[in-house]
Amino acid sequence: MERRSLPELPASVVATVLNEAEDIPRLVESLLALDPPAAEIVIVDGGSRDGTWEWLHAAAQKHPTLRVIRDETCSLKFTPGPVSKGRNVAIASAKTDLIASADAGCIYEPNWLEELIAPLVNGETEYSLGGSCLALKEATVWDLASAPFLGVKLSLEVTNKSCTARSMAFTRGLWQRIGGFPENVLLSEDTLFDIEAKKRTSPAFVRARALYHPRNSFRSACRQLGRYALGDGILGVRKNRLARNAARCVAEISVLAALPWTWIPFAAVAALEFYFAFEQDWLFPRTLKPGVVLARLAYALTVPWVVTAWYLKGAVTRANPTTNAQNAVS
Repeated sequence: MERRSLPELPASVVATVLNEAEDIPRLVESLLALDPPAAEIVIVDGGSRDGTWEWLHAAAQKHPTLRVIRDETCSLKFTPGPVSKGRNVAIASAKTDLIASADAGCIYEPNWLEELIAPLVNGETEYSLGGSCLALKEATVWDLASAPFLGVKLSLEVTNKSCTARSMAFTRGLWQRIGGFPENVLLSEDTLFDIEAKKRTSPAFVRARALYHPRNSFRSACRQLGRYALGDGILGVRKNRLARNAARCVAEISVLAALPWTWIPFAAVAALEFYFAFEQDWLFPRTLKPGVVLARLAYALTVPWVVTAWYLKGAVTRANPTTNAQNAVS
């Protein structure tokens, strides 16, 4: 890749990875193609065994702005919060005071960093959120069905106010005042960071999306939603979300029980469920194939049960998960 003559942006892009051999080439290549480029890209590997580290090490020999760190303590074997620890190690090592967080499983457009850090450079805030958008060319049916329930937009043009470390930027000073990403939790670590950041500054919401390609099946999409809800339950956050979904579960059971006597409540709840399925993207039914629309409806009906069950499990057990997909790789 040819070096550009454009000045570097005064920001460090950080990411942490573990056993991401399938995704790491596209992530790094998109970050190296940022235009203007980042001052540096710092990636912490938590002890990969699938070739991720070897690929990173070779790439770093070719690209001076790519710095890679191998720290095997950034895994569940050594800490309950390996993702947070990996990010904290990368940020502590970064040479600039503006930090942009990226994530494996995503790719980034050339202007992503410039748009993401603009409010920080201009002195408007210390915290900027870009959100994520589905990489439509690679999306599965269940990616399209589950995206809005997982905080992922289907269009780059839609405003996204969700918090995700796939695309966020902050000053080193803000990170220090917060105490870094919380290393005592595996799940919802970016939610906790977001809560603390918003206590100290008002975030800027920008259209600097991470292009996310989860490659979900119905089962994996449910599992991902469940893990988010489990993390919320463990931390005791987003209780309003639990209340809404639990109410939907009760409503669905009630109208089914009432069907022998009347269909009117069933019709009302069915209309509400259709609304919940498409409230964030009303053009969805008109722009996608019927099979995908049916998948969205099926997933929407599943959401309240998954969220309620996994949130309550987290709230009752308060137990941090002891494994995840990356740590399962030998």
